[in-house]
Amino acid sequence: MNLHNQLDPISRRAFCERWASAALGVTVLHGFGGSALAAEAAQTAATSGPGFGKAKNVIFLQMIGGMTHIDTLDPKDGATQGPKAPIKTKADFQLGGTMVNLAKQADKFSIIRSMTSKTGVHAAGQYVIRNGYEERGTIKHPNIGAWAQHFLGSSHKTLPSNVCINRQPQNGNGFFPSSFSPLPILDPDVGLQYSQSEAAPEQMTKRLVMLDQLDAGFRQRFQTSEVKSYTQFYDKTVSIMSSTDLEVFHLDDEPAALKEKYGKNKFGQGCLLARRLVEKGIRYIEVAKGGWDMHNNIDDGLEEHGAELDQALAALLEDLKERGLLESTLVVLCSEFGRGPKINGNGGRDHHPKVFSTLLAGGGIKGGFIYGSSDKEGMAVADKQTSPQDFLSTIGWSLGLPVDEVVMSPSNRPFTVGDKGKAVMELFA
Repeated sequence: MNLHNQLDPISRRAFCERWASAALGVTVLHGFGGSALAAEAAQTAATSGPGFGKAKNVIFLQMIGGMTHIDTLDPKDGATQGPKAPIKTKADFQLGGTMVNLAKQADKFSIIRSMTSKTGVHAAGQYVIRNGYEERGTIKHPNIGAWAQHFLGSSHKTLPSNVCINRQPQNGNGFFPSSFSPLPILDPDVGLQYSQSEAAPEQMTKRLVMLDQLDAGFRQRFQTSEVKSYTQFYDKTVSIMSSTDLEVFHLDDEPAALKEKYGKNKFGQGCLLARRLVEKGIRYIEVAKGGWDMHNNIDDGLEEHGAELDQALAALLEDLKERGLLESTLVVLCSEFGRGPKINGNGGRDHHPKVFSTLLAGGGIKGGFIYGSSDKEGMAVADKQTSPQDFLSTIGWSLGLPVDEVVMSPSNRPFTVGDKGKAVMELFA
């Protein structure tokens, strides 16, 4: 019997992970690795126009639960108005009353007020706003970070190109190699867990030699792309364990006043860590923030979660600008859908995918600009309907990705960045 035929990709991965844990005394770090040849893969077709390739990095801020557009980025008057009246900004538009710090940075960003989605289900909506495709049981789709690694190669010689802060990555590599998957940082104050071995250096060396000896026969017998991929994966994992680059995850190196400015909570510190990663050359960083499923008592919800978003995002934009990083860093804010105009019987708002808003800053994006609009009540798109696919294609365009190029998955199915969405060119300066 051919043992190889019994080893599916998950089994081969489990085999490698067990050996790493037993021999090295560490837990596997997902997200390391890249394609050595991928840097030559970016194509020149459909790559001319404003904003193309302006962004070298992306900070993708995902609000989990369905952020209320009416109380944040697209405020309304009258019966639709939430707990606080709209406020003036540094630009020629208003924001929700909780966005007091962000209002001072309004000249740095654009807002799309005409987003719409086909689903009002949390998981499905989160999937499509991150990946551009509807979730299927037969295949997983890449996030923009994985697409960028496919076309542009790794962005750092040691650290991963794709990082996810405050949540598990949720199949960010899609159908691309597992080495494209995001590195999870579940708590920015803790940093990169399991990155140090408990073994002394001499013990570590002995374990590595033993592992290589035990693994040699397996590698020789099963010369598959998966085995080679995981061999490279663990080689890179070992190399980073002794790298000084790990210091990027140490938020204690930041001044106390700056940590306070971002907000002493997981989202605020996650945004600060994202800025540090951008400085280090990490291309794609997701930062998640929950708490937006405000079916009940939206007043208190906005006091907590709206205020945390306002403080952290305003600090991030100001910090990036002062360090000369904003023009080369695209910052985006999104959620799976919005929330309805009507305040329900529990003092909250319910799911509303018909229209919602997103924000984009840096990376060639205009400042102080509004694209599209919702109707008077914030119920439906009034002008310039924009899909999640268009939104993601805009991000890909800013990164310099060939968004129209067809890539075949391992199952021989065609895919593009953003599922044939069209980049919103009016957003670019």
